Amino acid sequence: MATIYDVARRAEVSPATVSRVVNGHANVDPALAERVRAAMRELHYRPNAVARNLRRSRTTLWAVIIADIGNPFFTALVRGVEDVAQGAGYSVVLCNSDDDAGKEGQYVDAALAEQMAGVIISPSGDAANVNRLIDARVPVVVIDRQADDVRADTVLVDNEHAAELATTHLIESGYQRIACITGPHSVFTADQRLLGYRRALESHGRAFDPELVRFADFREQGGYCAMAALLTLRPRPDAVFAGNNLTTVGAMECLVDSGIEVPGEMGMVGFDDVPWAHLVRPSLTTVAQPTYELGRTAADLLSQRIANPNRAPSTITLNTKLQIRDSSVRSVDLRPGG
Repeated sequence: MATIYDVARRAEVSPATVSRVVNGHANVDPALAERVRAAMRELHYRPNAVARNLRRSRTTLWAVIIADIGNPFFTALVRGVEDVAQGAGYSVVLCNSDDDAGKEGQYVDAALAEQMAGVIISPSGDAANVNRLIDARVPVVVIDRQADDVRADTVLVDNEHAAELATTHLIESGYQRIACITGPHSVFTADQRLLGYRRALESHGRAFDPELVRFADFREQGGYCAMAALLTLRPRPDAVFAGNNLTTVGAMECLVDSGIEVPGEMGMVGFDDVPWAHLVRPSLTTVAQPTYELGRTAADLLSQRIANPNRAPSTITLNTKLQIRDSSVRSVDLRPGG
């Protein structure tokens, strides 16, 4: 069955133009409108009744485009968005990009076609998708990740500083050969956390060793594989800073499967706190992000942007907190000179 995007490609117009023709808007050039109708006839396109109903309520819909719906970090973030949206009279449509720029672009197409009242997006790294929304004058807020060459309201956490604190804690706990498992190249949060790791090493007179860095996909299996690769090194690392919550879970699973004691043989600090971090044994030291507040702050900014489209963009950076637990604290007698 043909879609609105098929019609747009055949008529060589935007999905938003097709949507306006389907809904009988008068502000479409007659020649373009005839091209759209001809494409609809050729493709046997029939407008979806449900979609048309959604269009009628387009001014009360926000799209929230996130990287990984399976990550608890984004679950808490979206809850913060939704609570503010409901209070402001908006409903939230959740879109999962899987960190794929192409899939993200399809959701941006849909947001434009459905004339969403606003969009909150955690970008895959492709500034073009965010800029398409801005160029179409759709109110947009970038969340969690900063996109280069984009002038938009943005909400972040202090990624670099947090990673520096986490790595410094491992150094001060007596670990000597500290590894880092970060996310994909060019993902803003992965880059910032790697920078913080490097800065901590260098500020303590330790050389940065690229061999101790592994780039994973910010998912559990990626953390497992990265940890397995680190365990093949000689000498082996004696601590690791893991760049997000799912990576931490995968890395810890690998250590358990390998029979490596934490924190005695391997110290561990993760990024993103999880509700059960204090329940596992050993309990996990993590960087806690204010995930719910990230969502609330982004939603507040979007409401302000809708009310005042011409105000200058702003960037808000929220603080994190290092939650020190058992996985990173060695007994005194295991430290050098102890």
